[in-house]
Amino acid sequence: MKRLRDVDAPLANFFASGLLALGDKLGPVLWQLPENLPFDAAVLDDFLGRLPRTTTEAAALATRHDDRLAGDRVDTAVRTERPLRHAVEARSATFATERFFDVLAAHDVGCVLADTAGRWPVLDRRTSDLRYVRLHGDRELYASGYTDVALDRWAARCRDWLAGGEDVFVYFDNDAKGFAPHDAMALLRRLEDPSCDPGRT
Repeated sequence: MKRLRDVDAPLANFFASGLLALGDKLGPVLWQLPENLPFDAAVLDDFLGRLPRTTTEAAALATRHDDRLAGDRVDTAVRTERPLRHAVEARSATFATERFFDVLAAHDVGCVLADTAGRWPVLDRRTSDLRYVRLHGDRELYASGYTDVALDRWAARCRDWLAGGEDVFVYFDNDAKGFAPHDAMALLRRLEDPSCDPGRT
């Protein structure tokens, strides 16, 4: 609703709403931008500059929550001190510009590579050591599963990213017909078993 502007209170509320309770299980934070939000380098740069980079910074920000959060809905406790990483998933074609990647890189924020069956732009660039992938459906958004060939291809890409020193997070969001957990396990098996690598002989 704020469209990345005037975000101090919303950010404080977000980080006070229970995120820190994940402790060691807290992974990268995804910021998904709607299709009707056009790219504005200055606005994005300002927003990313406000994001906390450690759990301690997030807890300090959380203490500035407003009265929309109160009582047992507020959590500002640090369970473990650790870095906090961020990734941006943009859905407007206006983000398909070098300036977008430059802003992400300047803040060490990952660029989300989203497979959306052609619905939204494919933004594929290393902008940090965080590789964040969202697989929304191979042929039909949210609804289609991934073929063996497609999973082999994604596994090969994951190996390349890992070999390049990136931390790789892959999420399947093709859950409308229950494909997501099965595809996730199939990809994991390929990454755990070298014999599943089609590039090996």
